[in-house]
Formats: sequence, structure tokens, C-alpha cells
Amino acid sequence: MMQTCCIHHPSLSSPLRTLPRCDASAIGVKPPRVCKVGFTGKKHPLGISRGRRLDVNLNANDAHPSMSMFEEETSPENTAPVSPEAELPFGKWSPSKYIWRGLSVPIIAGQVILRILKGKIHWRNTLQQLERTGPKSLGVCLLTSTFVGMAFTIQFVREFTRLGLNRSIGGVLALAFSRELSPVITSIVVAGRMGSAFAAELGTMQVSEQTDTLRVLGADPIDYLITPRVIASCLALPFLTLMCFTVGMASSALLSDAVYGISINIIMDSAHRALRPWDIVSAMIKSQVFGAIISVISCSWGVTTTGGAKGVGESTTSAVVMSLVGIFIADFVLSSFFFQGAGDSLKNCV
Repeated sequence: MMQTCCIHHPSLSSPLRTLPRCDASAIGVKPPRVCKVGFTGKKHPLGISRGRRLDVNLNANDAHPSMSMFEEETSPENTAPVSPEAELPFGKWSPSKYIWRGLSVPIIAGQVILRILKGKIHWRNTLQQLERTGPKSLGVCLLTSTFVGMAFTIQFVREFTRLGLNRSIGGVLALAFSRELSPVITSIVVAGRMGSAFAAELGTMQVSEQTDTLRVLGADPIDYLITPRVIASCLALPFLTLMCFTVGMASSALLSDAVYGISINIIMDSAHRALRPWDIVSAMIKSQVFGAIISVISCSWGVTTTGGAKGVGESTTSAVVMSLVGIFIADFVLSSFFFQGAGDSLKNCV
């Protein structure tokens, strides 16, 4: 025989439900004293369902129920997530760091050119940067050029001597140094020494908000920081290239005379016959272009630095790498433009 009792609670959101109660006296079993009934309320918008648990305790004396209710929040696994609102196709897309850094290079280069044409040059900073880029970089450039010249001399002398072309060695070395080796080697050394310094200095100023302080004080960072570095690099590199060419040829001649017995006069006479004024001019033009590439890229990477000390280190490394890539690309373009067709520079040396 089944008896039912109706329980109604005003705080429950579910409709009235009946609680079954078994008449256990008919079968000789002691009736239970506690019945637990679960009620499920409304679902939360985030997929969390709030349930109510009702504990019904039956009094052993008069069998009157006493209730206690508890609320529980559950997140069932099969609850469907709320569908997001419709978004634009490129609403969350942001350009890569290399993209907006690459776009900053022509912008900064254009601003520097406008400052130079208008005469807005901070001469004190320009002279300081010229001293750093020129005289203070001369030692490492000359040392590098000396050993590169001696290494090339070993290769050329061994091969040309077997062919009986001793009088062509000086001309070949002179053309190689003037057209390619001197501007490229000098630019690589300056990119590693000064390009990294430019990127690190401007990157540190950017992350420490010193550039913002300059703007507050009424000083433009382009005039005060970037333009002096670009001018110093473009002026110092041609003279460094000329010095490296001279030292490289001198070291080659000394090594040829001391080790292989080829007189210095033969090397110098061959170089004099092979060289043309345009070879020296083209080397200085190349080095000037390389200086502009190094300074603009390094300063652009510096002023776009983010992320604290880690960002400064990444900007410095990336600036040097991109400067070297720019140097090699520009060297190919300028060489193909300056030296077209068959050359006759070595005809007088044979």
C-alpha cells in the first residue's frame, strides 16, 4: 500500500511534487526516517545549473516531516556552451612585429631626409656619433681588413703563380678590395659594433619612456636621436672603407714579398694599372648606402622596442641580422648597376 505526502515550499522554482512513502508495516520492515529529494532549478547563462536538494526527516514519534533545503551549483559535462556573438573576419587580427617594423623603416628614412633638407640637425649629437662611428671603430676595421687581405693573398698567389701570372696578382687584389671586400667587410664590422649599439640605446630609451620625456620637453626624437646617427654613419663609412682598402693592399703586398718572393713594386704597379677612379668612387658610394641601411634599420628597431629588457635584447639581435641582410641585398643591386658587361681592367696587367 502506497501513501503520498505533498510538500510545498515557497522558495522552490519547480512545481509541486509528491514524495512517495512506503508503508513498510505491512511487510514487517522498519520505515526509513530520511528521504532525500533533488530539485533542479534554472540554468545559469554560463552553463552552470543551480540545483536544490531537499532533505526530509520523518519524526519517529508522530511521523511529521521536517525539511532542510541546500543549494548546489553544478556544471554538467553535456551542457552546451553559449555561442559567441558574430565577429568580423579580421576583427582579432594584428600585424606581425616584422611587418610594422618594416613599415617604420621607410617612414623614419623619409623623416630623416626631410630634416636634413630643412637643416634641422643637432650638430652636437652628430659630432658625438661621428666620433663613435669613425675613429673609435677604425682599429677593429683595420685589423679585420688586414687579415682578410692576407687570406685572399694566399689563395690568389698560389693559383696565379702556377699560371705564370705574377704581374696580375696586384690588379686582382686591388679590384677585389675596391669593389667588394673593403665596403662589405667594413659595413659588417660597423653593423656588429655600432648597429647593435644604436638599437640597444634607443630600445632602452623606448622601454624606459625616455623618448616620451623628450617629447614632453619639446624635443623631437627624430631630430635629437635618429638623424645624428644616420648622418654619422653615412659620413664615417666611406672614410673607413678607404682606410681599410689601403691597409688591406699593404698587408697583401707585404705577405707576397715576405712569403712568396713577389716584389712589392710588382704588386703596386699591377694594382695601379688595374684600378680606375670609378672603382674607388663606387666603393665609397656603396659604403655610404650601407651606412644608411645600418643606421636606419637599427634606429627603427630601437624605437619600436617593446617588452622590457628581453625586448631590448631581441631588438638588438634582430637589428644586426636585418642590417646584414640589407647590406648583402644592396651590394648585389649596386654591383649589378655599377659593373655591367665585360670588363677590361686586367688587360694592362697581363
